[in-house]
Amino acid sequence: MSSPATDANPVLATQHSLTGETPALRLFALLELIGGKDHFVTLQGLVDETGLPKATVHRMLQQLETAGLVVRQADGRHYGTGARLRNFAETLMLNTVQFGARHAVLRHLVDQTGETCNITALSGDEVVYLDRVETDAPLRFLLHPGSRVPMHASASGKRILAQLDPDQRQRLLGHVPLQRYTPNTITDLDEFGAELDRIAAQGYAIDNEEYLPGLVCVAVLVPGGRERSNLCVAAQAPVLRVAPDAAAEQLLPPLRKAAEALREIEREGNR
Repeated sequence: MSSPATDANPVLATQHSLTGETPALRLFALLELIGGKDHFVTLQGLVDETGLPKATVHRMLQQLETAGLVVRQADGRHYGTGARLRNFAETLMLNTVQFGARHAVLRHLVDQTGETCNITALSGDEVVYLDRVETDAPLRFLLHPGSRVPMHASASGKRILAQLDPDQRQRLLGHVPLQRYTPNTITDLDEFGAELDRIAAQGYAIDNEEYLPGLVCVAVLVPGGRERSNLCVAAQAPVLRVAPDAAAEQLLPPLRKAAEALREIEREGNR
């Protein structure tokens, strides 16, 4: 998050009940509420949304802030998730995709495409590799689970960002410099916005040597139970084997099948 956003009109907002049999569970419910926002929140906004007394919400926020789970912004009024919470979320994601059914889907995808494949998620202004299976081909780009790449220069980052409306994009990108990594990196915000609009319309994203010279990548979303997804499955290959203008036709069919398989695994896990 890059800049404070105004809370929704409390008169129009649906009241959110913080359920829990213990104080710890109620704190967790408040943390879930804050973490589910795509903007910073205020004390008054949380009071209006939960219906709890202001003193109660203030005390809960203080406890979460002391624990490093939420952070108060520079203006002293807005709160967002803290580094400790984000690190915990990333650790959970990394540990749940290293093995098991999702890793098997990734291995099968590599068998189908002959190329290295990843499961990825957006974390802050970077894309983190939650799981990765390398191709056996001699020419490849070696990375590992936990590696990070810039969101604006990766297929997964662009595909996840393409879900956002212009205001949400501005909040996320307004203060993040679009660093140039190769001659193909998009560094102009207007041009990048147009690229995200194209991606949203076509349903997939391509990294055309935008982060590493000679590397092309195609990414699709793993459909989630919510309106937006923060999970992608992607295949990457050297341009010597997969030309950028042929990457979508060559890699999209198996990627989409893998995304559907991963969605079913997510559904099973949530039952």
